Amino acid sequence: MSNLQPLNLQVNTGNKAILRIALPISASIVVPQINFITNNIFLGGLGQKELGIAGITGVYYLMFAVIGNGLNNGLQALISRRAGENRIDEIGILFWHGVRIAMFFALFGILTTWFVAPMVLQWSLHDPEGIDMAIQFLSIRIWGLPLLYIYQMRNALLVGINQSKLLVLGTATEAVINIVFDYGLIYGKLGMPNLGFNGAAYASIIAEGAGLLAVFLVIRFNGMSKKINLFNKVAYQFSYIKLILNQSYPLILQHVISIMSWEYFYILIEHHGARDLAVSNTMRNLFGFFGCFTWAFAATTNTMVSNVIGQGRKEEVLPLIYRILKWSMGFAFIVFIFLNVFPRAFLGIYGQGEDFIQAGIPVLRVVSIAMIMMSAATVWVNAVTGTGNSKMNLFTEVATIIFYLVYVYIVLEKMNMPITWGWASEWLYWSIMFIPSFWYITSNRWKKINI
Repeated sequence: MSNLQPLNLQVNTGNKAILRIALPISASIVVPQINFITNNIFLGGLGQKELGIAGITGVYYLMFAVIGNGLNNGLQALISRRAGENRIDEIGILFWHGVRIAMFFALFGILTTWFVAPMVLQWSLHDPEGIDMAIQFLSIRIWGLPLLYIYQMRNALLVGINQSKLLVLGTATEAVINIVFDYGLIYGKLGMPNLGFNGAAYASIIAEGAGLLAVFLVIRFNGMSKKINLFNKVAYQFSYIKLILNQSYPLILQHVISIMSWEYFYILIEHHGARDLAVSNTMRNLFGFFGCFTWAFAATTNTMVSNVIGQGRKEEVLPLIYRILKWSMGFAFIVFIFLNVFPRAFLGIYGQGEDFIQAGIPVLRVVSIAMIMMSAATVWVNAVTGTGNSKMNLFTEVATIIFYLVYVYIVLEKMNMPITWGWASEWLYWSIMFIPSFWYITSNRWKKINI
């Protein structure tokens, strides 16, 4: 086992260790968000309708993407726990069983998009032209789902074994490829066919494949794959499938419920018109891009809490959480100041004119406050994940979503209030997510959990 020691799989809990894990994760998160914003900037050049429909299709695809994210979080907690316990021989086995599960979910997503989504979109949206655009786009975009799921399993592996720095290479490759093919396929430049709105779907699939290939090549050629026996043949074992699903299914349901509620939110926004839908789509970009540090510290909380528990150092968990919390909220506060001092700098990049900017500024201010609340809540929620009690996350999400859905329906549909009040639902959401997670961790009930 001595040849495995350079991997240093057992983490310490200092600030340097936190940043060593979190900063590469943040870079790996921000690059796909740059891709998404780039998509929307190019699609905004086609018109406000295209920018608005990109919001609907983006949230729909995100609904399936978070299935992989839930599986990612569960697998990451398991890999981190095995790393903390120094049971390195199980890491590759867990990874490949996670991939098997992910491919089953990918098939489900493709079939649902082809045969169910058209009926749902026709029932829920009001604009016939927008419906046709969304259906055509999604029927193409969904073929990237298997690539995305493997990409997410790879993230779980690298973060779980404290090699998050390697995430940056794959995402950088993905970013460059995506920008080039976005520009070429949406506008018919660089010798590529002019595919318009659907060009963004093809560009995203090509970019996901390129990023995935880049990282697997690095893992193979830098020798790490041999240290964790990654590319050894792994026989199917139902016990590992059961273990991963038991840990992941509450997280998958949690994320799916959350995104389905957000899709419902966007459908209600669509009833307010194209401009409000376009403004709301930029707010999703804001959450994705400027929230990258928040989600990075959340993922760091998951992996470090699980690793430290695996080492038997349970008394260090709560101080570790508070240490991560300071970093997460500190970065969020910096973003809050930037967005409120320079709101036009963000909204102006979409090229939609002064009316769009004026409509977006009050919404942006509401969302910037929500991001500070999110920076605290996500740390506590992911600390619960790291302890292994993913069912607690699901119960918290269900309770939160009930309040959230009632609020957005009354405010946006029944009272027809401005979308600024609709986006205030994020304040409600993150407040309720925080309370039970904070209670659970500080109650020490998690110390009885074993995974």
